[in-house]
Amino acid sequence: MAALVIGLGNPGGEYARTRHNLGWMCLDELESRGRFGRERREGPARVREGIIEAHDIVTARPQTYMNLSGRAAVHLLGKYGVPPEDLIVVHDDVDLPLGRLRLKRGGGAAGQKGVLSIADSLRTQDFVRVRIGVSRPVERDRMVDYVLETFTREERERLAAVLPRAADAVMAVVRNGLGSAMTEYNRAPDN
Repeated sequence: MAALVIGLGNPGGEYARTRHNLGWMCLDELESRGRFGRERREGPARVREGIIEAHDIVTARPQTYMNLSGRAAVHLLGKYGVPPEDLIVVHDDVDLPLGRLRLKRGGGAAGQKGVLSIADSLRTQDFVRVRIGVSRPVERDRMVDYVLETFTREERERLAAVLPRAADAVMAVVRNGLGSAMTEYNRAPDN
């Protein structure tokens, strides 16, 4: 069975480099590490099938907006025969400082609409999350605008190290399981 990795984001060029599309950016990094077929439509998502380090991987980018990501998750789990507890979802998280990673299984969505949609659609919160910190805006009433803004120059420079580490974390889950990956990636990186 292939590992199914869903990166959360919004379709459309205007969202391509925004904070909310960090899940898709992580998939770009992940795909650069292996041999992947061409992207194709699979229900409400774009998918690529490939191999990294002898592991079969399916990457998926829901083509609905963030708050409807669960539609793609339901379709893809059925298509690939992946149980919810083996699903890996990569997404931005405003509750973590920029660049911090946090891996976990289950728990609440903490306001992340894509995660909430997946949990509601699957009727379980028991899936793996690779959370990538984007920090909170100073003005709390700017949350929606903030996550839909592009990264600043300084933030983009930080992402050059963050995205490879996030892809490493995904592969650690695939190779060694969540427990081992959490031990390695839930601590702050050495600077």
